[in-house]
Amino acid sequence: MRKIPWLHIVLFIATFVSTLSVGALQTQTIEDIIKTPSKITAGLPFALTLMLILLCHELSHYIASRKHGVKATLPYFIPAPTLIGTLGAFIKMKSPITTREALIDIGASGPIAGFIVSLLAVIIGLPLSGIIAAKGLEGSLSLGDSLLFSLLSQLILGKVPESYDVLLHPIAFAGWIGFFVTALNLIPVGQLDGGHIAYALLGEKNENVSKILVLSMLILGFLFWEGWIIWAILLIILGLRHPPVMYWETPLDSKRRFISWITAIIFILTFIPVPFKVMP
Repeated sequence: MRKIPWLHIVLFIATFVSTLSVGALQTQTIEDIIKTPSKITAGLPFALTLMLILLCHELSHYIASRKHGVKATLPYFIPAPTLIGTLGAFIKMKSPITTREALIDIGASGPIAGFIVSLLAVIIGLPLSGIIAAKGLEGSLSLGDSLLFSLLSQLILGKVPESYDVLLHPIAFAGWIGFFVTALNLIPVGQLDGGHIAYALLGEKNENVSKILVLSMLILGFLFWEGWIIWAILLIILGLRHPPVMYWETPLDSKRRFISWITAIIFILTFIPVPFKVMP
């Protein structure tokens, strides 16, 4: 008889509540929610969209792991008092990955699934967004644009006039976060999803690639956005060396190489050099 995964359930519910609260605070004040608790439901569009993105990402990893005989846990969600109400989610693999094909399938499945849901969220959410005057917003936090988000914004909303900015609908904001998280995961360093894919292609040579990319992140951090410094330090702590697969000699087929190119394109389209900035 299978045990009920109580820890996974509790963390999922806690993360849903934290993202729901953050979503509600995008349109309500704390005082409003305290006076009328039902107003917290205003956070549902954001919370449901973001949780769906994270869930699809992690479940895709889980399904790919099971397909290749790799033992993996169900997703652990991480509630946190952050701008988005969470630090994301992860699964833990409990057995070695056997082949390079399995490494690419497991590494690529999550970002591709998360990207697809994020893309749908942006396409749905942008038409619901508004264009507002930037006057009076000095000193507030502004979101940077990836190549894809900028293209979609221009196609759906048109060119934003000078001295105006886009106020994202919560669904579009969740999609923006999905793009950002996808890009972070696809950085080809260490044991990130992108690191799995890069190691399957390059083997031990990817450690040198990881070192160059971490150095690049440190430079980006000093020049553009300080968050890259924190991310680079975290990656160094987690380790830049990828554990070997059991049967390296098994060659990669054309399908897996094509998937690798797809993930590289997704990374380029969703990467944001300056994710957050203060409006002048």
